[in-house]
Amino acid sequence: MAENSILCSASSLILSLFTLFSCLFGHGNSIEQLAGYNTFTISSFKYPETQIRPFDMRYIRVDLPPWFSSMSIALKSSVNLDIRSVEKVPKSALPMICFREGSLPLPDVSNTSLGELVALSSSSFEGTQVLQNSEQCYPVPRNMTMKLTNEQISARVLYFGLFNGVGPTRTQSKMVRLLTELFYTSFMAGSIVSGFYVVLTHFLCYCSGLQIVRGPSYSFAANISVEGCITSSMQGQYCNQTVELLSCGLSRNNSGNGSASGFFNQSMLSCRNNFETSCLGDEEMKIYTLEILRVAEFLTISAENVRLRPVNNSGNSSGIDLMCFARYGAMPSATLHDFSGNLNKSPLVINSPKVGQWYISILALNLSKETGGSQSNVSKVCYSLELQELECPLGKAGPNCLSERYMLQTVLRKDSTPFESYFLPYGEKVMSDAANFLLEPLLSNYSFGGLDTWTYFILDIPHGAAGGNLHIRLTSDRKLNYEIYVRNGGLPSLVNWDYYYVNKTSNSHGSMFFALYSSSEEMADFYILYVSEGTWNIALRNLNSTDGTSNRQTTMSVSLERCPKRCSYHGNCKSALDASGLTSYSFCACDRTHGGFDCSIEIVSHQGHIWQSIALIASNAAAVLPAFWALRQKAFAEWVIYTSSGISSGLYHACDVGTWCALSFGVLQFFDFWLSFLAVVSTFVYLTTIGEVYKRAIHTVVAILTALMAITKATRPSNVILVMAIGALALLVGWLIEFSTKYRSLSFSMDLCLNSLERRWIREWVNSLVKTIMKRFRWGFLLAGFIALAMAAISRDLENSQNYWIWHSVWHVTIYTSSFFFLCSKVITINSGNERPTDANYQLTRQDSLSRG
Repeated sequence: MAENSILCSASSLILSLFTLFSCLFGHGNSIEQLAGYNTFTISSFKYPETQIRPFDMRYIRVDLPPWFSSMSIALKSSVNLDIRSVEKVPKSALPMICFREGSLPLPDVSNTSLGELVALSSSSFEGTQVLQNSEQCYPVPRNMTMKLTNEQISARVLYFGLFNGVGPTRTQSKMVRLLTELFYTSFMAGSIVSGFYVVLTHFLCYCSGLQIVRGPSYSFAANISVEGCITSSMQGQYCNQTVELLSCGLSRNNSGNGSASGFFNQSMLSCRNNFETSCLGDEEMKIYTLEILRVAEFLTISAENVRLRPVNNSGNSSGIDLMCFARYGAMPSATLHDFSGNLNKSPLVINSPKVGQWYISILALNLSKETGGSQSNVSKVCYSLELQELECPLGKAGPNCLSERYMLQTVLRKDSTPFESYFLPYGEKVMSDAANFLLEPLLSNYSFGGLDTWTYFILDIPHGAAGGNLHIRLTSDRKLNYEIYVRNGGLPSLVNWDYYYVNKTSNSHGSMFFALYSSSEEMADFYILYVSEGTWNIALRNLNSTDGTSNRQTTMSVSLERCPKRCSYHGNCKSALDASGLTSYSFCACDRTHGGFDCSIEIVSHQGHIWQSIALIASNAAAVLPAFWALRQKAFAEWVIYTSSGISSGLYHACDVGTWCALSFGVLQFFDFWLSFLAVVSTFVYLTTIGEVYKRAIHTVVAILTALMAITKATRPSNVILVMAIGALALLVGWLIEFSTKYRSLSFSMDLCLNSLERRWIREWVNSLVKTIMKRFRWGFLLAGFIALAMAAISRDLENSQNYWIWHSVWHVTIYTSSFFFLCSKVITINSGNERPTDANYQLTRQDSLSRG
């Protein structure tokens, strides 16, 4: 009773401190009385509207403490998919939302059938079946509201991620090309200036040398709130269910050397309810809670002294069903529980229970049947609940607590990303360059049943490291004679494990988070992907232990790594934080020829890579067309820009595909962007007929501005708009200079009314202007330019991750050809006799030159 009071006081103090901290420092945390129930807002998180581009992802972490009552999620997105269209969309282009308890979801390794998940497309759904498996993925709905209670999910960390397409190509090397729909809309309008916008925008995107990521983007916004119970003794969805905390102490039959049950070296804890006897009516339920602090061999739940009340009742208590439902971390029910049994028949035994909070509910059934069914006779069944927890001493585990158990210490790797570490047994000499330890000196000597021995290793995954991967490797100089069983929270066994490895054909290969990389008679090497936070237990079963292990040399390595197998040496390991900033996770950014979560899937073969490289690089030879025309017209500045742009684009593609990097990637990127920006503005300026003095001034200003844009942040979306605005401004300024020079004699008096002569003169001026514009372009070349541009747009729309190299090479040819045709469409005018003389001085000069001739 004293221990129980201390535990209750400590729990109340912790809860009060947490509530105060939440109110002072939390995001909108405040105590509220909801519908008269004792609940308060533990946390409230609002995720602002965010755009997710193709193959992008977002992770959100939600912490659920033991006293939480419910969690509500409201999601709103721009996705518009109905039930019939979901199955037609490939996974590589399907927006998905995934849930996982304890760690981050990884849909690339998931085998979720989309055909079974179309029901989520409704606007609202209940979360009863959401987290029945370790991970669940669904198509992203347009609107989603979900409420999960502590009867549906356990009190731990919940992650959910949003993905815009999943599969092997999600991690393949790509760079997003920035092209807004504004230019396509302008192109459809059919105007000449809009057509120039489209042409030069395509040309800009091409010259940047970026690979297109096909597929639409979508936006989403989410609101997440977690409600909790103010009083620890009241829990449930509405905090209206009384939960009794069981008090534990050493069993009276416990001794240091043994017990009557035949188990040695153990500590038997006995837990009872505060009141010696509890009574329940028919179909009434009572809930208890118990916290297991250390690794236990088993937990036994029994009901003693079962009887009916009142005493003079003629019914038989042996026919009453006293159902027991036990669940780890969440409120149990008759339909949702981990273990169940009829305590009136036999005790409920839970082998190797997990460390943490357990909830136990007792339900009385068939009470009215045993009491004769009389409604007037109010009867109850009374019982005394007792729990026995068998704990092994420190350093021991397994049957009879005779197996060795080692706590592994964490050793951080030098010069590594956060949480990268390896684990060694305490007492071993820690070496920064060695993560292995010899296994044979640590093995248990006791043989269970004379057949095999078990040895246990315990390690902790720290808070925030759920985005790491647990790497376990065994290497022997002889045939490997061990089986490996891994479990989170409790001791593993032959029948109770999360992951296991026996041999190449018998392992957890079917699990989506188990990755086996090497398996032979002498080696076992596997990863547990995105391992959950908390305590992990590794059990080694030594087969045929009587065969002797003194001559065997087996090394074991246990480490926490950021990316599995270092991205298979086909990519780079990147690190990021989830939306809350509390969890660090890693992912692979693969090269162009590989994909998958670990870059182990070859998407493009070596021969295919050669052909792709040739096509992508050689197709830049189309830049010769606009460069040749600029040289023919003696536009030397434009010739230099087009030639340099084509060369830099070819070198950029060569480096991007991994063929050859003439300079560093950053330098090639700078020149590629800078020259592409110059090429855009130069095309604008070339379409004007202003003098070379003005052109040199514009080119100088543009060179400075575009160099600043390319060196600061070349890939930002606003650069496209800025470059187009600069080019359009240069074109407008050129035309204003041209027309102001040729028609500056045109003036109007503000005080003079327009007469018929003046109106006729204005009509003649407008007609002359139209004729000048019509004569300014060769319309056949202009039409051919738009046709080539349309082909470029079609090739762009046909691009995807598989045929990128084909259609992007076509894009190179067509976009440069369209630029060539647009340059050819300009008519070079030396002089025009139909134009009105600009002034008298020009006319006198012309007459003087003719007389001299």
